[in-house]
Amino acid sequence: MVIENELVGSFHEAQAKLVVQTADLPLGALADMVESKAIDLDPGFQRRERWSPRKRSALIESFLLNVPVPPVYLAEEVDGTYTAIDGKQRLRAIADYLNNRFPLRNLEQLTEAEGMRFNVLPSEITNALRLRPFLRVVTLLKQTDSLLKYEVFLRLNRGGETLIAQEIRNVAFRGPLNDAIYDLSALQFLRDQLKIRNDKSPAYTKMMDAEYVLRFLSLHNVHEHFSGSLVREMDEFMRRWQHATAQEVTQFTDVFKGALHRCEQLWGEKAFRRPEGNLWRDQTLAGMYDAQMISVAIISNATFTRAKARKDKLLAATRALFDDAEFDKSVRTGANKPARIKNLVSKMREALESL
Repeated sequence: MVIENELVGSFHEAQAKLVVQTADLPLGALADMVESKAIDLDPGFQRRERWSPRKRSALIESFLLNVPVPPVYLAEEVDGTYTAIDGKQRLRAIADYLNNRFPLRNLEQLTEAEGMRFNVLPSEITNALRLRPFLRVVTLLKQTDSLLKYEVFLRLNRGGETLIAQEIRNVAFRGPLNDAIYDLSALQFLRDQLKIRNDKSPAYTKMMDAEYVLRFLSLHNVHEHFSGSLVREMDEFMRRWQHATAQEVTQFTDVFKGALHRCEQLWGEKAFRRPEGNLWRDQTLAGMYDAQMISVAIISNATFTRAKARKDKLLAATRALFDDAEFDKSVRTGANKPARIKNLVSKMREALESL
């Protein structure tokens, strides 16, 4: 009976937390909402790559053929605008086509429309396309708990195109901290070490730059009592500080910039990398990033100054760390166990303080 009561209680709690509204909207209305920014498709955290011309055209062809299209999910923000939780690429394609930004390509059935932009379609079709095809829109109203938004996004994206954790996490926890993370992710030294040359670079499209910023902020103050789940730590950090004050955001920004600058000063292009023979492997490793970023953030100014003056000795000491099999293993596997992150940070800190 107790279990049954708890189940009923959890059920009612979930019903109260999730406040949704469902509507079938014409494509013209959705395109207008996107164009006016009432629906925000560029908040800085969503999927960074765009659909191919073939995929965008296939969506429009589905509407022309009256083939059902999956609903889109929006989250209402406190300012009355909406953010796409699921369906950003569909909304983008609709708005772009109805505003003549691309022609139809590689159509499978309506080959007569090949190469046509919206404004050259027969008026009967343009009117129908703008007014008749309805797309179901499910909106999570602003009263919905942010953690529940995260859960909804996670469940929506377990099928189809798998979204990475950073895409999901930052839809649910949008706010000043999230904005700061993306500003920090653009710092040139971080981009250089992650080999981000342009918006087609893998580390950029996979949002590794933003996730590297978040992993440091999440681990910086908890590495000595790390839970063992980096995903949980990052989720909890975003939940706790989602609505951080300007002063708090500045503190996070300063500690990250300071640590990154110190790494650049001490290791240069070898930062976050492991030795390979007489050289250094040209690849950033998360474990090495954790070790160096956290260590330099907690050492004294005197230790940093001494290490900066003895860069050759520092590189030799860093290389020597890999003679320790446990350190080498921790670098390769990263922060997936409490003992490993403690080992990485303590050994790197000892190397810095021994110079």
